[in-house]
Amino acid sequence: MHAVTLAIREALARARAGEPLSREQAYPLARATGPDLLALLEVASELRDRHKGRVVTYSRKVFIPLTNLCRDACAYCTFVKRPGDPDAHTMTPDEVLAVARAGQRQGCKEALFSLGDKPERKYPAYRRWLQQQGYATTLDYVAAMCQRVIEETGLLPHTNPGQMSEDEIALLRPVNLSMGIMLESASNRLLRPGMPHHRCPDKVPRRRIETIAAAGRQHVAFTTGILIGIGETPEERVDALCVIRSLHEQGGHIQEVIIQNFRAKPGTPMGEWPEPSLEEMLRTLAVARLLLPTGNIQAPPNLAPTDYRWYLHAGLNDWGGISPVTRDWINPEAPWPKVAELAAVCQAEGFTLRERLALYPEYVRQGERWIPPALRDRVAALVDAEGLVRRSAEGEALHQPADLSA
Repeated sequence: MHAVTLAIREALARARAGEPLSREQAYPLARATGPDLLALLEVASELRDRHKGRVVTYSRKVFIPLTNLCRDACAYCTFVKRPGDPDAHTMTPDEVLAVARAGQRQGCKEALFSLGDKPERKYPAYRRWLQQQGYATTLDYVAAMCQRVIEETGLLPHTNPGQMSEDEIALLRPVNLSMGIMLESASNRLLRPGMPHHRCPDKVPRRRIETIAAAGRQHVAFTTGILIGIGETPEERVDALCVIRSLHEQGGHIQEVIIQNFRAKPGTPMGEWPEPSLEEMLRTLAVARLLLPTGNIQAPPNLAPTDYRWYLHAGLNDWGGISPVTRDWINPEAPWPKVAELAAVCQAEGFTLRERLALYPEYVRQGERWIPPALRDRVAALVDAEGLVRRSAEGEALHQPADLSA
């Protein structure tokens, strides 16, 4: 125990002094408990204050689940449906625009497109449907819908389309303010039979890493992150965060790192799997802050509705997207908190809540490098000198989400 504590103290001293931590130096932090954990949280909070101040951000969005068909079969997922399932659905253009317009009326700025990975490669009937609509691939359809949302509502798209080639990223870039893909884990062990990513070709870490790297080459501001509690070890969480750090060092494009807690969903193979504890979330958030001291660290508040206030004391500086219109289609059992509630929690803990776009303020301020030409005027009309949404343009407090079950 003494040796572990000494290693933790040395790692914390390095981080506090602004020196980068190696993965080996971060490994003991990933298992910190008791006084060691409290010391870790203290340094993580100090680094967040040093680099981000006491402003915590969120994005006001609509969630557009364009298609819930997918060629993967993750053991924890309820979003994905198979053809023939009564809940399988691909949204029509009219449905997409109805949701976007509802968001526009509620002061949203972001249109979050989420979808399954390349379902046309697995399902011939869906591939024929795309062709009948005039599209060769799902991502062609995504690009067209992003364009229509921009033109007809002014919302700024952020797309999470899964694994992409560099050409596919280039296709989406002109009509997306930002994009993302969760790394989830860098461990190939999770691909084995009985593990959560077995039979999931798009969850092969190497392929997701290639997508993230390609986004950097295309100058796309990018979101990624890890999913904790799905069978990975604490050390594997550190490994994934170090991969993300390395990718950002190469491309400078990872604007946001999400630490997401696994939620067990009845009816899935992992329906009885234990969920990560609050202590695990705090520890992982703090380690992420130490490994990425200047980064934007986010965790979803709706996945810890009674505990998320504690995240503020582990180095977090963002809550992600919050919607006044749509549910969280990936975690439909977990309603968004109201913005007024988030603001009150932040204030009680000594922080100020501010709205941002789907592009973080530091990327907004860099302008042309990250903002596609067609979106620059819209962004400029919405933000202040800091790159945050102008207070006069911030939406009113959210009501309970409407049930737009597209």
